[in-house]
Amino acid sequence: MAAPSVEYTIGGVKIHFPCKAYPSQLAMMNSIMRGLNYGKHCLLESPTGSGKSLALLCSALAWQQAQHGRSAFIVTSGKLCSEMIYSSTEAISFHACSVSATSPEEFKPKRQSLASRLSEKLNSSLNSDVEKEDDFQAEKKRIRTAAVENKVLILSVCFLALSIQSPGPCSLCPCALVKESVKAKDNDDKKKIPKIFFGTRTHKQITQITHEMKRTLYSSVPMTILSSRDHTCVNPDVAPHANRHERCKELLEAKDGRSCHYYRKVHKMQDQSTLQWVHGLHQAWDIEDLVGLGKRLRSCSYFAARELMQGASIVFCPYNYLLDPLIRENMDISLDGQILVLDEAHNIEDCARESASYTLDQNSLLMARDDLDSMVNSNIRPSHHEPLRAFCYSIFNWMQESQSLLSQRGFETACKVWTGKEVLGIFHGIGITAGTFGMLKTHLTKVLEKEERVGPGNEDTVLVPVINSATISVLKSLFMVLDFLYKDNCKFAEDYRVALQQSYAWTNQTQPDVPDAQGFFARPRHRRRQTIRVKTEVLTLSFWCLNPAVAFSDLGGSVHSIVLTSGTLSPMGSFSSELGVQFSIQLEASHVISKSQVWVGTVGSGPQGRKLCATFQHAETYAFQDEVGALLLHICQTVAKGVLCFLPSYKMLDKLRDRWTNTGLWEKLEERKTVITEPRGGGKGDFDELLQTYYDAIRHCGERDGALLIAVCRGKVSEGLDFTDDNARAVVTIGIPFPNIKDLQVELKMRYNDQHCKTRGLLSGHRWYEIQAYRALNQALGRCIRHKNDWGALILVDDRFGNNPNKYITGLSKWVRQLVWHHDTFSNAMQSLVAFSQFQQRAEVAQAGKQTLTSPVSSPASQLPVTTQEQVHSPLFKKLTTKLKCLLENKVSNILLISNCLHEMSCFDSKYVGLYVLILIYNKHTCNFKCLNIQAKAALELQSEVSS
Repeated sequence: MAAPSVEYTIGGVKIHFPCKAYPSQLAMMNSIMRGLNYGKHCLLESPTGSGKSLALLCSALAWQQAQHGRSAFIVTSGKLCSEMIYSSTEAISFHACSVSATSPEEFKPKRQSLASRLSEKLNSSLNSDVEKEDDFQAEKKRIRTAAVENKVLILSVCFLALSIQSPGPCSLCPCALVKESVKAKDNDDKKKIPKIFFGTRTHKQITQITHEMKRTLYSSVPMTILSSRDHTCVNPDVAPHANRHERCKELLEAKDGRSCHYYRKVHKMQDQSTLQWVHGLHQAWDIEDLVGLGKRLRSCSYFAARELMQGASIVFCPYNYLLDPLIRENMDISLDGQILVLDEAHNIEDCARESASYTLDQNSLLMARDDLDSMVNSNIRPSHHEPLRAFCYSIFNWMQESQSLLSQRGFETACKVWTGKEVLGIFHGIGITAGTFGMLKTHLTKVLEKEERVGPGNEDTVLVPVINSATISVLKSLFMVLDFLYKDNCKFAEDYRVALQQSYAWTNQTQPDVPDAQGFFARPRHRRRQTIRVKTEVLTLSFWCLNPAVAFSDLGGSVHSIVLTSGTLSPMGSFSSELGVQFSIQLEASHVISKSQVWVGTVGSGPQGRKLCATFQHAETYAFQDEVGALLLHICQTVAKGVLCFLPSYKMLDKLRDRWTNTGLWEKLEERKTVITEPRGGGKGDFDELLQTYYDAIRHCGERDGALLIAVCRGKVSEGLDFTDDNARAVVTIGIPFPNIKDLQVELKMRYNDQHCKTRGLLSGHRWYEIQAYRALNQALGRCIRHKNDWGALILVDDRFGNNPNKYITGLSKWVRQLVWHHDTFSNAMQSLVAFSQFQQRAEVAQAGKQTLTSPVSSPASQLPVTTQEQVHSPLFKKLTTKLKCLLENKVSNILLISNCLHEMSCFDSKYVGLYVLILIYNKHTCNFKCLNIQAKAALELQSEVSS
């Protein structure tokens, strides 16, 4: 059950929030309301852990419910139901269904509302032709019968219940009878109320979003989650197959005489009311809940989720489902007039470019050509298959002829690149024009029809074989790209680059069985055929879209509003130019934590004093790898519980693991913590199992103190996962995760941006390249602080941060950038980190003690932490006191050095906490430094008196 909510009225809409909202959440909800009210697009940046998911859900759903409430006033005559609604304080406390059986004498209206009286005057003037035309006729008092009054009261209470609980129509009370009479008009109005399509990057993030939604009063809103068969198929005949999509289609078409009995029972869970009131999914559910229900009912959860979209008010899905035109078509997603919310949208530019791009390998094209060839030879719709086969032959022949134009690019790789306009000219020469392409699309539509009418009057239908799904995928993907190239008189042609690439790959080939002297083939029953590694040539044709606005061109003008949110959107100006969408409403929200809860430091050298610069040349050396390993070991010895370490690439991860295994460092790390590395690929189950191992190692500390998870920026761990509290007390980033500069697509994108940066306001190629790195870095850093009371350390390892902060620090998120400390030596950084960790651990114990004291059974006061004389007189504390005295007596005006010293002293003595906070305030706002200096001296004098 949802917790008691706090009500906010923003933009004329009442929002029920599950708790007191942070200022950043209020700012977000205000921006979203402005966007939804006026049909504008929003670009909202809010740090991870600041509660942006709750703000998104509550504001969007509250606005949607308000629209349902307004539509409840509409009736078939065009009059407002408000003319029949009376104000009744008693009626509010009753549910609509209980009122239906109540006599009108029990609920007598007090007085007629102003809206009602105004509406009466308006309708009397509109309907004057029915009455006697007399301008001076006395106004007659409208008399209502008891039956009418009862119906009016029921409608008003239904509306009140509707506005609080669910945006769907009320079907449990007598207003359902009224609904029948106004059904046509009501349906038209409901079509105008937008659905909310909530897209995020991964299904793991969708799980977190639905969990947040369950906390709200909107948890019973009709919903669904779109997913692939890999996540939702429950048929045991399909699940073991590598290609579930193909196996599912085979069962649906009953090719081998067997059909999917799970699909035949999809009606058991395809209706929202049945799902909620029969199967018990009253509150927001996760995809696992639907899969579990499908297994229990032996019903298809994949198709049920798609059917539930019809009656859903909010639809969750990965955001490539919304951007990719092919997926939208396959899923029957229509975004016209809808609300599009894209969370974790820092990758949206890349996702949009990928949605309008396609890479085709020669073997796939050959198989498609052969499939079409067999259809023509079998005389199956030859008039439609023949043009498609000719299209594949033309593309294949052009690829073969163009191999002579390839130029060497790297080791065993060669390529040739054309612009979109150049390729359209080439296609025109081989017979593929805008006109013929339209005919090809018509042919493809015809060959995909599974039935054909036959007989004298075309009254009978017969099943006709169709091309296989791999061929369909090749043709649809090619046609999608050509659609964009030919769209609006080829206006996007210049945004494409077409690359023909030749490379080599090692594949496993099974050796054929060799007959013996007698001509017999003999092989032991249980022995597999031997395979050999063979180097084969790979030829690929890539249609790369370099402008994300191409994919967004279908969305910007058709949707009601687009809301993009993330913790790392800066620089925000590039989104409007890159996506081709005007974001009228923009917001950069602040973090909800205090600055004392996070330690942010740059480290440019390791324990041995070697400089650490994670560029390609340095990262290949053993000296760098050994120094990074020693640094990570020290951090694991300093920070308890969970530590995350992010590397720029899987290649570096493999190199470091191999080196540390050979030197024995890996064994030392494992003695201290459970060490887990992020897998490069693998299934969802394997990855979840690894994460559970990590969480268990932190929760149940034995001989080892927690766990170390070594992951990769842009990997599965770096985005969308929630490492709260002890699961991540420190995040270590090694280097800066720049994209591969030698990648052809990266190179072409940089050139494209340089070409259009002045005319379209794009970032320059070099700046775009840097932003890609910092968005990945910021996402990794954001895994640590996940709620208001969380704390942790962010350790950026690379000497470039300290040597050139103006260049390398500016790319960090605003909340991180303001807290960065540059440590000149590794030992200084570790001392500061130790002090920070001790201070936070003592604060946690003190907080736990306070909670115990306020509980019914209080603990003895002796259990509360106190600052002992041994701690105050410790060598480190004396050293810090001497250092602070020196700074003050020499009138050193370096506020950062004084603040750092006070911060470390506050870990021993709480009197210095207030001074440290003052320093932080001074860093943010201009104030009198002399005042701070005087207070610090006074604190030192007080300390000396206590010590004596």
